[in-house]
Amino acid sequence: MQWLLLIVDRLQPNVDTRQKQLAAWCSLALSYCRHHKLYTLGIMEVQECPVFNHKNIDRKLSTEAILIVFEELRKKGNLEWLDKNKTQCLVMWRRPEEWGKLIYQWVSKNGMVNTVFTLYELANGDDTESEEFHGLEEWMLIRSLQALQTDGKAEVITMDDGKGVKFF
Repeated sequence: MQWLLLIVDRLQPNVDTRQKQLAAWCSLALSYCRHHKLYTLGIMEVQECPVFNHKNIDRKLSTEAILIVFEELRKKGNLEWLDKNKTQCLVMWRRPEEWGKLIYQWVSKNGMVNTVFTLYELANGDDTESEEFHGLEEWMLIRSLQALQTDGKAEVITMDDGKGVKFF
């Protein structure tokens, strides 16, 4: 899949055009992260990402403009900064509640309600290899399970070798 820098290498001054441009960049950035299963990004890496840097035509979005796009993603709940300097962030191309729903559907579909799993089994086990949540980073897995816990569908538990989860 080819990722192209959107039409221009700068943010548009017209408010309406700029909002459409930001929405398109946000969508493209999230699609790129989803396609590559990226959950953590550094600003230095992102500057070279094909979403914001089109080397074939020598056009690239400035760091300041990338930060504006990322701020838009943060406002929408798709991004969290890991540091005050905004050099590293967590990207949520699917929110924890959405991941939790997918996980719970898999548990229910496979008759595994009232079963205890380690976090490793759930995210990296052989049984989940064909599932979208396979390979999910631990921070997102825990948030997803906490969302299920809030809904009364799971309980995150401490086990001898780490954390686990029991589904209801």
